[in-house]
Amino acid sequence: MIELFTHHPWIFVATVFVVALLVGSFLNVVIYRLPIMLEREWREQCAEFIGEPQAGLPEGRFDLVTPRSRCPACGTMITALQNIPVLSYLLLGGKCAHCKAHISVRYPIIEALTALLTAFVAWFFGFGWEAVAAIALTWSLIAMTVIDLDKMIIPDSISLPLLWAGLALSLFHPVEGAERLFIDPKSSIVGALAGYLSLWSIYHLFRLLTGKEGMGYGDFKLLAALGAWLGWQMLPLIIMLSAVVGAVVGVSMIVLVRHDRNIPIPFGPYLAAAGWIALLYGPQIIAAYLDFMG
Repeated sequence: MIELFTHHPWIFVATVFVVALLVGSFLNVVIYRLPIMLEREWREQCAEFIGEPQAGLPEGRFDLVTPRSRCPACGTMITALQNIPVLSYLLLGGKCAHCKAHISVRYPIIEALTALLTAFVAWFFGFGWEAVAAIALTWSLIAMTVIDLDKMIIPDSISLPLLWAGLALSLFHPVEGAERLFIDPKSSIVGALAGYLSLWSIYHLFRLLTGKEGMGYGDFKLLAALGAWLGWQMLPLIIMLSAVVGAVVGVSMIVLVRHDRNIPIPFGPYLAAAGWIALLYGPQIIAAYLDFMG
């Protein structure tokens, strides 16, 4: 199998594409259930702290595996054939097989986007450990992006393991043909520290000047994780790209859709997108910028 993937890259990319469709379906579960799991945990901790019964908490086990997926409208269990990524949605016409209630188009979009981005990463890096690591990073960024868009949170249960994974990968430096992600430990450690402290400093300076909170601690941890994976050298590029895109999107929402400027806009998706771009084209962008500046 290794020899097949090595000598026929298109087979590797096609295999990764199919696997990523299935992973995209699982990411939909993570995106929906993880915030609920965190809320249940927080409520249980609050009830335990104040010493009162856990009123209003749903009964039964609820995690990424149990219970089985069901139609949110009628509660009918979704069968395996009805849960084939993208294909089942198209065959069912975007409706529940039992009650014909509309199913959000977001589910196949996330599945297809996960497959496309993963296949592109596989093609970009080629068969090897660097591709495996980059694919895992891509999946994590997708999950954090959508959760932050939905709930304005970046779960520690994703960002912190991602941070430690980046630091752990640096222990395997140097790896021939995997210099992009298997960076040296010094760059990784400094990247994690600088990533966290840079946004932490901006946060406290902004709060001192305006009395408002400009971002959350989840953003600090996400940038720290990206610094651990890509090194401190990529942090200025990530911050610049995320700030520019965030500013353009924020101003556009205020002007075009009358978004209330007092309602916060999540910053995590811009950090995730900028980090993914830096993962693929960071050195080229930096080299082009330095060349332009002379």
